[in-house]
Amino acid sequence: MTGLATIELKAPDIGRWRDGGTGVDWVHVFDSGRPGPDVMVQALTHGNEICGAIALDWLLEQRFRPRIGRLTLAFANVAAYARFDPADPFPSRLVDEDYNRVWADATLFGPGDTVELRRARELRPFVDAADKLLDIHSMSEPCRPLMVCGMVEKNVAFARALGVPADLIVWATGYHVSFPFLSPELLAVRENDLPLWKRAVHPGLPGLYFLGLLQPIGAVMPLAEAQATWIAEILSGDYVLPSDSVIRRQMAAEHERDTRQFYASPRHTMEVDFDHYLWDLERERKKGRARASS
Repeated sequence: MTGLATIELKAPDIGRWRDGGTGVDWVHVFDSGRPGPDVMVQALTHGNEICGAIALDWLLEQRFRPRIGRLTLAFANVAAYARFDPADPFPSRLVDEDYNRVWADATLFGPGDTVELRRARELRPFVDAADKLLDIHSMSEPCRPLMVCGMVEKNVAFARALGVPADLIVWATGYHVSFPFLSPELLAVRENDLPLWKRAVHPGLPGLYFLGLLQPIGAVMPLAEAQATWIAEILSGDYVLPSDSVIRRQMAAEHERDTRQFYASPRHTMEVDFDHYLWDLERERKKGRARASS
């Protein structure tokens, strides 16, 4: 992998926690027998994010039990985690699609059949029963601990009550892409969907470039830097774009591929594979420099 932090933690062997006695593998439920909240802690939404697995492994090892209410501990995308390789962690993020993107009713109750959908359907009764749910993730870049709460006030209240971390709560997930400084007749974005060639070039708008308008698994900055270098080559004449027909054909194929790989939702329309994007852009830059010198 390039441009990503080295994984220093050791992924735990969770095989001993498979049978939790709930009828669903990798799910453990502990009922205090006393009134109180139903709390669920979930790990491994993404198979390469091992901090949650470490936490649940520790809780189960310590035989932690609630004094009131009920506690559910669940390892989510275990199939993806089984592929985890610390030397190349990101292929184990998912198997078929992002487990974190299958929870819309239309998807969860729809006709789809993927590893992640099947697992979500198994865990749905536990999720539905929970009064509070803590979903533990790991970051792909070094950062302070943070709580991502979405846009619902009760989630913010939960984060503040939890108190860890005490001072960093991200109260915004997803995004709404718009360009109010451009005429809608010139550029219209519908449900965050703006197909672009190499996530930077719109074939109908020569001379206008979009920098950093992409969502990688990993940091945006190395990709934006590669885009900036490429755009500088275009402007200097060191690189020549292919024909409009080639751009449109490739753009349509890339958009279809990314939609299929990353799941078509308004939150996910600009996601790219970090390494593949850099490799593909460098390959195109070489082609464009050859066109410029011919």
